Amino acid sequence: MKRLWAPWRIEYIKGPKDDACFFCKYFQEDNDKTNLVLHRGKNAFVMMNYYPYNNGHLMIAPYNHTSEIGDLDNDTKLEMMNYIAHCQKALTLHLNAQGFNVGINYGAVAGAGVKDHLHIHVIPRWNGDTNFMPVSGHTKVISQELQETWDTLRNYFEKLPDN
Repeated sequence: MKRLWAPWRIEYIKGPKDDACFFCKYFQEDNDKTNLVLHRGKNAFVMMNYYPYNNGHLMIAPYNHTSEIGDLDNDTKLEMMNYIAHCQKALTLHLNAQGFNVGINYGAVAGAGVKDHLHIHVIPRWNGDTNFMPVSGHTKVISQELQETWDTLRNYFEKLPDN
């Protein structure tokens, strides 16, 4: 039997479960570092994923609580697309990302963990990041603590206009 010790997960396992949408909750709160919110725009915001696929895994979400792209106005869609470019630039400059997976898991059957609030994933990739750990050990290694990554990326996003 193989074991991977991940003691930080116990906080999630034992912690209270909130039925409320965390995207809606986080953009209404003024606690960006704890909530890993990197940037707030006019119609959307950028945040880090608490359970990342890779170090620097970012998400872009509209303030509008909807699961439908068609419910968003053109300004919101454009702002979100522009944030994809900013995320890629920040991750390239500050984490030396060499490539990206960008996408939307649209609906529960497509893998959406939060199916009711549309969001875009921007996942940085590096040559060799699919080494033996995920292939043979079925384990992903996240190389930097979330708050340290937040500090690094926040410097970039603080300089962006709010749109």
